[in-house]
Amino acid sequence: MSLKRKAAIIGIADLKPQKDPAGETALSFCAKAAKLTVEDAGLTKKDIDGLLVATTIDDFVPGFPSIVAEYLNIYPHYYDTVDIAGATACGMAWRAASAIDHGLCQAVLCVAGDTVSIVNYYDEDWPLPSVEDEFDTPFGPMGINSAYAMIAKRHMYEYGTTSQQLAKIAVDQRTNACANPNAYFYGKPITIEDVLNSPLIVDPLHMLDIVMPVAGASAFVVVSPKLAQRAVHQPVWLLGAGEYCNHHVLSQAPSITTSAVAEASKTAYQMAGLKPKDIDIVELYDCYTITVLISLEDTGFCRKGEGGKFVEITDLTYKGELPCNTNGGQLSFGQMGNNAGGMTHLTEAVRQLMGRGEERQVSGAKTALVNGNGDQMSQECTIILGV
Repeated sequence: MSLKRKAAIIGIADLKPQKDPAGETALSFCAKAAKLTVEDAGLTKKDIDGLLVATTIDDFVPGFPSIVAEYLNIYPHYYDTVDIAGATACGMAWRAASAIDHGLCQAVLCVAGDTVSIVNYYDEDWPLPSVEDEFDTPFGPMGINSAYAMIAKRHMYEYGTTSQQLAKIAVDQRTNACANPNAYFYGKPITIEDVLNSPLIVDPLHMLDIVMPVAGASAFVVVSPKLAQRAVHQPVWLLGAGEYCNHHVLSQAPSITTSAVAEASKTAYQMAGLKPKDIDIVELYDCYTITVLISLEDTGFCRKGEGGKFVEITDLTYKGELPCNTNGGQLSFGQMGNNAGGMTHLTEAVRQLMGRGEERQVSGAKTALVNGNGDQMSQECTIILGV
């Protein structure tokens, strides 16, 4: 089954990331983003007949889609919770397109938000899966930071990747953030030396190699071809999509330097009928700099093991030959929670293809690849968008 040009995104919204939620709930953040998105699409609440939501850290309860629908006063014919961690946004896009293509609805509101505070983010008592709880944690791993540090360390061992090369990714994305007034680190450029001199969190990852947790929400609206004709902005079409998962915790991964991104991207390229050379912009989940590097390899922009050299010589800023994470990415725009984190990658891709990137607009952009990454490089979803 192909979903190529079966549905389009016509409205987007991102709340400005906040250091502290200041008493807001995830539900209220989602409501604000939803309102802005529907207005941006030129629609009304009555036009929305589909709803996809993401789980949240602070107030997830069973039946969350119906709670959100009631709060927003909408009446969906299709609704669900998508919970594939950082791959959630990309997963929402193709699920919405599929529901539309099957005649279940015409306009699907996709929304995610969270109240993550950098004050208490690392104090959250999250339940661990049984495999991790029983076989990994007792022997010393300290969660996600140590998992991605092991990935980075292994990539360095196998391919000679350096900390300086990883730091270049953070620097390029900070350059993008400095062209985005809504970014958390707007107006705060950094150098490779700044990254390398920031505190070492888990060897070899420094503080500036690691995502900035923030509070906020994002949303987008996916519509049928018929509704796309009414769009206020340039419709952005889903051209391809692919998902793949081959483990949950890192100790169970077949490889920690080749990720499930490779298989997910292969499916997306096949559906879109495109190759990496046809892509103008990449928006890659960036919880860590090593995530971007491996994703660039596994989506085919360079060969496996050549990611370090590739990012070293390639300008990844919005002005460069391969614009990557043009809003600053989660490293410099901010990560609005776990499942909501990948939303800003998708909304930024849409914004660029609509020609609404303002100072950071990529000239002539017609296609974009977006990848969402969940857990420890395990749950992956890749979509390809175009105008």
